[in-house]
This record gives sequence, C-alpha cells and structure tokens, in this order.
Amino acid sequence: MREGQNSVIHRSDYQEPAFWIDSVDLCFDLDPAKTRVLNKMKMRRNPHVVPQALRLDGEELNLSRVLVNGQGTSFKMEDNQLVLENLPAGNDVFELEIFTTCAPAKNTKLSGLYTSGDSFYTQCEAEGFRRITYFLDRPDVMASYTVLLRADKSKYPVLLSNGNLVEQGTLDDGRHFAKWVDPFKKPSYLFALVAGQLVAREQRITSRAGKEHLLQVYVRPGDLDKTEHAMNSLMASVAWDEARFGLSLDLERFMIVATSDFNMGAMENKGLNIFNSKYVLANQATATDTDFGNIESVVGHEYFHNWTGNRITCRDWFQLSLKEGLTVFRDQEFSMDLASEASARAVKRIEDVRVLRTAQFPEDAGPMAHPIRPDQYLEINNFYTVTVYEKGAEVVRMQQTMVASGPSDPLGREGFRKGMDLYFQRHDGSAVTCDDFTQAIADANPDSKLAQLLPQFKRWYSQAGTPRVKAVGSFDGASGTYSLTLSQSCAPTPGQAVKEPFVIPISLGLISADGSEVASSMHVLTQESETLTFTGLQAEPVPSILRGFSAPVILDFAYTDEQLLALLEHDTDPFNRWEAGQRLALNRMMAFISQDALAVADMKLDARYIEAMRSVLRHPKLDAAFKELALTLPSETYVAEQLDVVDPQRIHAVREALRAQLATALHADWEWAFEAHHENGAYKPDSLSSGRRALTGLALAMLCIAARTSGDTVWPGKALQRFKDAGNMTDRFNALAALVTSGSDLAAQALQRFHAMFKDEALVIDKWFALQAGATDRGGNILPIVKQLMTHPDFSMRNPNRARSVIFSYCSANPGAFHRADAAGYVFWSDKVIELDAINPQVAARLARALDRWKKLAEPMRSAAREAIARVAAKPDLSNDTREVVTRALSED
Repeated sequence: MREGQNSVIHRSDYQEPAFWIDSVDLCFDLDPAKTRVLNKMKMRRNPHVVPQALRLDGEELNLSRVLVNGQGTSFKMEDNQLVLENLPAGNDVFELEIFTTCAPAKNTKLSGLYTSGDSFYTQCEAEGFRRITYFLDRPDVMASYTVLLRADKSKYPVLLSNGNLVEQGTLDDGRHFAKWVDPFKKPSYLFALVAGQLVAREQRITSRAGKEHLLQVYVRPGDLDKTEHAMNSLMASVAWDEARFGLSLDLERFMIVATSDFNMGAMENKGLNIFNSKYVLANQATATDTDFGNIESVVGHEYFHNWTGNRITCRDWFQLSLKEGLTVFRDQEFSMDLASEASARAVKRIEDVRVLRTAQFPEDAGPMAHPIRPDQYLEINNFYTVTVYEKGAEVVRMQQTMVASGPSDPLGREGFRKGMDLYFQRHDGSAVTCDDFTQAIADANPDSKLAQLLPQFKRWYSQAGTPRVKAVGSFDGASGTYSLTLSQSCAPTPGQAVKEPFVIPISLGLISADGSEVASSMHVLTQESETLTFTGLQAEPVPSILRGFSAPVILDFAYTDEQLLALLEHDTDPFNRWEAGQRLALNRMMAFISQDALAVADMKLDARYIEAMRSVLRHPKLDAAFKELALTLPSETYVAEQLDVVDPQRIHAVREALRAQLATALHADWEWAFEAHHENGAYKPDSLSSGRRALTGLALAMLCIAARTSGDTVWPGKALQRFKDAGNMTDRFNALAALVTSGSDLAAQALQRFHAMFKDEALVIDKWFALQAGATDRGGNILPIVKQLMTHPDFSMRNPNRARSVIFSYCSANPGAFHRADAAGYVFWSDKVIELDAINPQVAARLARALDRWKKLAEPMRSAAREAIARVAAKPDLSNDTREVVTRALSED
C-alpha cells in the first residue's frame, strides 16, 4: 500500500520530540544498486516529554542491524516507522546504531539518495532523509554530523558532504574515502552528499571580517565554461549579506553542485548547496538574460538561507515561511540593490508583483488556498507554494515598511536591520516559529506601527485569501477637500468562512491636473472602513494608491480613462505608472470579452489607447525594460482571475486580436524601437543591456505578428536572419520566438536549425520544447504538437526539467491551447498526472494543480474538467502528494 492512506497533520498538535539526537556519525559505502549506510547516533530522552517508545521514520529501506550501546535489541515496524521500546531509562546519553541499505539507482522520486547520470545526489527537504536511514526526520531535531563517504575512485573521484573536509585518502580495491565534519548543528533536511565525476570552478575570497574562504561551483565535465556567472553571483551574495545584514560566511568552504535531475530549483544544504543545473549553467551562447537573472536570484536565495533557514531553522514545517518568505524577500532586495538604478529596481519590483498576481492570487482564491503559515497538511511537499514563498516575502516586506521611522529611515531598512540583529541574538542555533520572528522585528522597534499593531498584523500568518481594498474618492470644490474612503474585505477560503480585518500599509499620493504631486503619505488601514481627508486643493486630484505595491491586496478603484492616462504620464511611482497602462489594457479586454456577440474581427482599439502606448514606446526618458513591461498586455491567466465565469478560448482570442492591432497600429514605432535598440555591443547581462534586448525582442515579435496580417515577408525574413546571426542566446531565442509566436512559415526551419545547433545542450533543448508547447494556439494545433514532442528521442518523463518543458508549458502555461471545447486537453492532463505520479509524485502534484480553478470555467469545459479530476482522484494507489491536490479540488463541488 502506498502512502495515500496517511492522516492529516495539524499545527495545533505539535509536541516536542520524545528524544533528542546530539550527534550523528554516518558511513556510506556508495553503490548505485545497493548503498550501505551505517548510522551511529548519540541520543537522550527529552526530560520535558513523558517517557515513551522511540519512533524513527524510514521509507524504502532494507534494515540489517539495530544496536543499543553495542548490544542487540528488540524492535518492531509500524507504518514506515522503526519502533524501539526497550531503551535505557533516565536522561543519560545512549548510542543507537542502525545499518541499512537502499537502492539509489531505482529512486525515481529524486527524494533521499539517488543517482543522476553517473553521480550520486541527495534531496532531503522536506522528508527525504528518512529514505537514507531511520531517523527523527523533523526540523526541530538538530544534531552535529560527521560523514564518511567511501566509493570507487575511478567512478566517483569527487566525494562531498556538509561542512569541512577533515580527512581523505585511498582504500583497497581502487576505492577512496573522504570525511566531512559540519561544525554547526542542523536538522536532517539540511544533510547532503554528492559523489561523481565532477569538476569545479574555485575562488578564494577574504570576508569583511578578514577570514579566508574557498568558494566552489561543481559541474559535470564540459560545463565549466558556464559557471562564471554563478560564481560571480555567489561572491556578490557573500558581500551583500555582510554589508546589508552583517552576516558573514561561517564555513571554511561553500560549495554549489549542479545536477540536471532535480525536483526543485535548488537546496540550501549547509555548505553544500545542490542546484538544478538551470540555475547554475550560463554563458551568452546558451542562456538568456532571464536565465542570468534567475541564476543571480537563486544563488543569492540559497546562500542567504545559510543564516535565514540554516543557522535559525523552523520548529515544524508549518513554519516554512519563516525561512522561505524571509529569504525570498532577501533575494529580492539583493537583486534590486545590485540593479542600483531606480528604474532597474522598479522593473524588478514589477516583475515580482506580476508573479504574485498571476500565480499566488489564483492560489489564494482556489481549493489549495492556505495562509502563509498553514494549519494542516496531508503532504508537506504540496506547501512549497507561491503563497508560502512570494506572499510570505510580501508579509516580510510589509514589516520592513511598518518599522520605518520618518525621514531618517523612510523605507524601514534600518529598523528592519535592527530587528534582524535581535532575531539572531535571540535565536541563533535554534528551531523557532514565525511568531518568534515577528516579535523580534517589533521588539527592536518598540515605537513602530508594527509593534503597536502586532497582534492584528499576525493575521497575515493565519488567514488565507487575498484582501480586497475598495477606494472611493470625492472632491468638494468649495472647501478644496478631497476625501478618500478605504474599505477592506476578504472572501471566504476553504476552512475560513469569516475573515477579520488585516493590517494593510497603503502608500499613496495625489496627482494634480498639471501632473505635479500635491500629497504623498503612508496610511495603515486597520479597520473595515476608514476615510482620509486632504485639504487645500485647487482641483480634484488623481489618487495614486498602493504605490510600489505596498501590500499584497487587490485594489478596486473606478479609475476613468482620463485618470489612468494622467497616472501613466505623470505618476512619480513607476509601479503605479505601469499599473495604469495595465488597467487601460485590461478595461478594453474585459469590455470585448463580455460582448459575446462581438466577433473578433470587429474588436477595435480606440485611438486614445493606441496613442498612449505610442507615447510610452517613444518616451525619451523611460527605461527600455520598463517600456517592454508597459507594452506587454496582461496575461490570459491574470485576465481570467478578473472574471466570475471564464472562457479561456474567448480570452485568448481577444488578447491575440488586441495584440495584432497594437502590432499593426504602431508598426512604424515598432520599427523605430527595433532599429534604435538592437545593437548593444559586447554581451553583458546588466539591467540596461537586458532591457534593450527585451524591447528589441518585443518589437520584433510585434512586427512579425503584423506581417502575418499584412502578408509582408520582410520582417519574418529579418527575424530569421537575426536568428542565424545572433551573438547571444537572448537575441537568438527572441528571434525564434517571434517566428513561432506569429505562426510564420519560416518557424519550422528555424526550429530545426536551433535543435541541430544545440542538440547537446540539455537546458537549451528544454527551451526548444517549451517554446513549441507554449506557442499560440491556432485552431487546436498545439495539442497534436505536444503529443508529437513527447515521442521525440530527446524527451523523457523521468527528468523533471524535460517533463516541465513540454507538459507544464502546455497544461499550466498555455490556457488558450489547454482548455479545449472537445476536452482533449483535460484527457491528456489526467493521463500525464497519473503517469507521473507513479514516477515522481512531487512533479505529478504540481501538474495536478493546472486545474485548480476549474470551477470558474464556462460549460462545457467546467464539467469536462471535473470529470478529468475525478478520474485522477479515483485511482486507488495515488501518492499523498497528488491525492491531496485533486481531493481538495473536488471538495467544494
């Protein structure tokens, strides 16, 4: 029987462990078919817990020996637990020795110890260590680790584990060993080992504290030329954490290892970070600007975990946002600080908010809605979510905002640093809770709004859902008074029918008719409704509300076109300037979508909107990266969230029609944008150059879309030539995407050429697959393409990156193609969820979430989607991962 019968775990049931583990001595004899693991633990009873049996977690292990203080002992097995009842009484330390074997080569779940290619890797978060040895596999059990690795030297010349290398040497029969000692106590989920044929880029650095450290980035032979950016990002991360938070690297060496088989993005194992290769490998020939940016962000994120996650970790998995929300906030700040220029910082903020609104807001409104600190789970892997991570980061950002102290610290950075200092002073080396973190930030800033409102603020941790702030303005010309009434509400979510008011910091400004700013302030909304009054005004202003996206809420304000155009032209806040353009586009898309009888050919954009977009595109002072964001229409997913009943086909048709009109109406302007920005000299992945390439790519795509309508062959020809001549992957891939997106006849030869050029570069071939599976659907043509791609010799369901590149790109990222009237997309989805669940439940569960929002679909898609979900749910041997997702999807039916 698979784990599908396990019970739900509740946060309220937390109890301290009955035993503590002081030290762990592990010896591995590594073999793909049968790895031997000797685990010697020094343990003691927890005096605060009633004496009871020791229950150690274990999965898919072969148990050979159990000794207590060197002597055999009785034991029994109960529900994947090794139970020992005859242990020494009292609180004295005793030694428990367990000898097991496992089969890494058969481990397709990629959790625990597994093989990828000719190497060994581990992934122990959240509950993978129990697949290596029997253990108290929970984050509040922190122990010191000594690890001895033994393996065939010719096959596995590199042997790595956490901490510092203290001894290495040769053994008989061509084998060798390496002994690693981690000087810091850690929970089992941070354990790691790597063994294989690897090469490393090395860099020695001296920290601000004057200590020398060795940084290493390990990859497979042949990939060393793609590690420079990852190393530079790591060095920048070390320097930034010292400068911004006073946190220094605490080990002699810090290692990153890349593998192509990995369920997540990366893992922050103490001193030995294991990464999905897509977040390590990059050079200008194989990686886009987006890849370079993602590598910088993820390297920073995992390094910052060294303190926020490793030195201080979670008491239990319900506190996951304690480390993840905080560390996402830190990596966002890191990337913005590296960008330095205000415009580049603004672009990064807009990009982060786009992710939040297109991925997290739907999650908050769907069957898997949960607070950033969940109250229950069946499978913890399902709660590594955009809510815990991205919304969690926004909650941390609000805490920084709310400890601001006037002109001396307007953003709250100094106050937040004081809070972080206190957090580490109190809790370094401990496993703690979200409450411990917020209390430290508040206690370090006793006069702050956060300290004054802390009990109410903590509702962000306990209440699910996205708050909605409604704003209504009124102007009294006689008195020169403008009143702005703000009210908040939050829709019911599973298990939470009633929501109490949140604490919502709202940054706002007032813009006058001539474009000048006549007021700006930060208001903290705490009641269901509050009214702000502004006096001494000559005319009715335009309110700029939620500047910088100061809180993760939905803003309802009945902006007129005139008001939005004024904000687009004059607002000093770049986020709200961008938002004004998005609202202008969204209003038009919603109007066309709602007119069921209106044919696509009859949808006409008004001259006013077109001129506004032309002004943005031609604006002499706006950053190119900002222009690319402003000229990109709201995504189909975001538009769907604004509707009560969703017809994805209609949304797709409207968006494509408006995009084609913008392409045609601004044809001369797109030509200008391309010609003015396409030459950038030697490749650099900096924000200025990246922005210019992004705008060039958008312009080329729009020109190819216009050519599809006009029959022009010039711009598709130019795109093909640019594809052939490009000196970097960003320009090459943008040109290829322009041909594919526009449905050009030249796309097929370009795709064939692209594959031939990069057939040996797995990450580039992932892009090749994803581009085709995510392409614009025309008459239902994408699903047959997807099915054909899955028969390609380069496709493999067992590699998460490759599975995501095809199946996820279609089911999760291409709604216009996936939601078909004939339900074929849903049948395909259910087949693949079931197939993946037998191979890798974590990946299957992520795919299962593609239909989270099925209840919003228009008929007949709604019924067809429900039938597909029910088909998956009916399978008797589903994993907990997938069962939880589909069961919750059907629970409110």
